Amino acid sequence: MTYQRPSFRHPELPLNELGYRKKDYEGSLSTLCAGCGHDSISAALIQACFELNIEPHKLAKLSGIGCSSKTPTYFLGNSHGFNSVHGRMPSVATGANLANRDLMYLGVSGDGDTASIGMGQFVHLIRRNLNITYIVMNNGCYGLTKGQDSATADKGSKSKAGSVNPFQNIDLAGLAIELGAGFVARSFSGDKLQLIPLIKAALAHPGFAFIDVISPCVTFNNNVGSTKSYDYVRHHIDATATFDFVPLAKEITTHYSAGSTQEVKMHDGSYLKFNKLQKDWDPTKKETAVHAMHKANEAGEILTGLIYINEDSKDLHQILNTNSRPLNQLTETDLCPGIHKLEEINKSLC
Repeated sequence: MTYQRPSFRHPELPLNELGYRKKDYEGSLSTLCAGCGHDSISAALIQACFELNIEPHKLAKLSGIGCSSKTPTYFLGNSHGFNSVHGRMPSVATGANLANRDLMYLGVSGDGDTASIGMGQFVHLIRRNLNITYIVMNNGCYGLTKGQDSATADKGSKSKAGSVNPFQNIDLAGLAIELGAGFVARSFSGDKLQLIPLIKAALAHPGFAFIDVISPCVTFNNNVGSTKSYDYVRHHIDATATFDFVPLAKEITTHYSAGSTQEVKMHDGSYLKFNKLQKDWDPTKKETAVHAMHKANEAGEILTGLIYINEDSKDLHQILNTNSRPLNQLTETDLCPGIHKLEEINKSLC
């Protein structure tokens, strides 16, 4: 049996602006359970990178341990990749990003890998504002170890075995906002129309961009009573807005009725266009985002869409004022400025 994807594709399939076909963003065949929501997220990542005209070799994928952390094998097979120790992906990502800022960084994790063993590293990644798109494939259970409740399983939800979770869940999106993340979103693996533009916007955001994707586990957590099941999510979704990501390519001349739409300009000149569904929704106001999330939780709803964005976000390189070149491009002269410079530094410390 082989897990390699067949290389043949129809020769008339469309090309992006770089001349790549979508197959150039694919990876090996998935070995996850048939129908797993994680595979839908992988497909959304492939489509988003294809549409953004990303050169595969200029993107680095990082993951930890779990069903979700297996997925980088299934997309962008020609990109850099590192599968780290359980819960330790943030520290590996930090080291890689500080060494080479020229790459785009994509972190893929799960609710166990992030909200349990990796929580300590996750919170520091946020507060340091590392320039990375961090996606949590959230199914509320440990799929690799027979479906035990994870830290994101909602209080009162019922597992496939029939036990009811007595503990309060950790809301990763709410935590990310409280810790200062500049881009926080939530989506559903079964809603690619929403998820693809969210991924595109996150990849364009300077600094830490977080997407919490509810991704039902078809084997262990898709039962009646589970708040992470397909049926529950589909019947309890409350979207902030419908929106699209418009990359900088040509002048934007769209017009909308006053009060119905909001445009947010990204740092590179791209735009997010919001068609508001919730009254008085403003994704640039942290207070609005926190209030909307609390209101949705009280109603048993799952708030999806771009929940919060900070247009003035500064990433870790800007905060530390690091060198603009990757470390492997620095010469001995750059790294060892000489005795005179050392004496100058020592005198400044007196």
